[in-house]
Amino acid sequence: LRVQNKKLYLATFAAVLGPLSFGFVLGYSSPVIPELRKISDPKLRLDSNQASWFGSVVTLGAAAGGILGGYLVDKAGRKLSLMLCSIPYVFGYIVIISAQNVWMLYFGRMLTGLASGITSLVVPMYISEVSHPKVRGMLGSCVQLMVVTGILGAYVAGITLKWHWLAVLCAFPSCIMLLFMSFMPETPRFLLNRHKRSEAIASLRFLRGPHADHEWECRQIEASVQEEGLNLSEFKNPSIYRPLLTGVALMFFQQVTGINAVMFYAETIFENADFKDSRMASVVVGSIQVCFTAVAALVIDKTGRKVLLYISGIIMALSTALFGLYFKMVLPNRNNSSNPDVWFTLNSASPGTESSISWLAVVSLGLFVTGFALGWGPVPWLVISEIFPLKARGVSSGACVLTNWVMAFLVTKEFNDFIGFLTSYGTFWLFSAFCCLNVTFTAFYIPETKGQTLEQIEAYYRRS
Repeated sequence: LRVQNKKLYLATFAAVLGPLSFGFVLGYSSPVIPELRKISDPKLRLDSNQASWFGSVVTLGAAAGGILGGYLVDKAGRKLSLMLCSIPYVFGYIVIISAQNVWMLYFGRMLTGLASGITSLVVPMYISEVSHPKVRGMLGSCVQLMVVTGILGAYVAGITLKWHWLAVLCAFPSCIMLLFMSFMPETPRFLLNRHKRSEAIASLRFLRGPHADHEWECRQIEASVQEEGLNLSEFKNPSIYRPLLTGVALMFFQQVTGINAVMFYAETIFENADFKDSRMASVVVGSIQVCFTAVAALVIDKTGRKVLLYISGIIMALSTALFGLYFKMVLPNRNNSSNPDVWFTLNSASPGTESSISWLAVVSLGLFVTGFALGWGPVPWLVISEIFPLKARGVSSGACVLTNWVMAFLVTKEFNDFIGFLTSYGTFWLFSAFCCLNVTFTAFYIPETKGQTLEQIEAYYRRS
């Protein structure tokens, strides 16, 4: 009896077109904002405050998408939720393309954000529920891999395409996803949860090939599907609230490493280091991220989840500390850096020092992105798709996605104020402290889920 993975890989490919779209959404603002700042039409021209909202309103949409997705995924099923979220993607881009004023731009970004939020909840869940333990880590890491590929794609395409055409391109993957997903099965776990046994067997036959033991896998899943229905009193039960707290903490910690703030201001960092073409610099950063996320995906089922989180946390703690050091050396002694604007603070460096040590900023940026891509980028999304018991999966994942996006919003939006309040080196040292905290948290609270079935992981939380 052996499992064939071809169709499983096909189903994963169809599903990860979602995260690809959501990478395009995140990457879209980077090449488009400079263009919209200088656009001839005064109704669409963005000032610096509007530009900041154009970038960050996506995260608010995504937070709402987390709530909506948590509801959809238990009511409509994994497959249908995934197909439904291609609607706000396409519609959001249509609104952006036909925008008459800044509010229409915001609304379009909000819609694409909503779709991204639903995607970031449904796809990891779909993939972890159709996979088997030998490849689940690798396939689950493809979610983050496709997100960073999408971001890189938007950067590269943004070099040549005008913002209208870039929006047309970005709407494309979600249409293909809609088409492909219509031929893929619903997850066996959702079907068994709905007591549709014959359909679950058919789904397993599609995913595992004709030669696997479908009956056995079906019984394994059924054994852990207890009587359904989740009410609030059940959240007093440790087997439900412990994984939930772990998941929410993972999402919180992923954002407080400062990844979004660093990526958001990467171009400025490169401009200060006298890189003439800061757009190319973004492409370089994007490529590093894609490379190392791919490395993580390939090794994760061998090394396990926690090892990658350790390595990643340590690399990020070091590189953010170096960043802080760079700013400490470059910035003139706190006489004029009480001005809270990042652009000002970053550009008010004393001339002379910066060129000699500006390479330090670039090296620490490269290190930081490498570290993030190796662990804290892909692993949290994978782990939250594994640790929740079936009946609480929708609600719990919704809470995690909501946490992630609200934190992403706060970190990017408040980064400016932090720098005014703590100075830029203080802010980076704060990120560094959080990275150290991440490592400690990993050691004590995250279970190693490598090679276990989702049912075994659920049983682990029931026992402990």
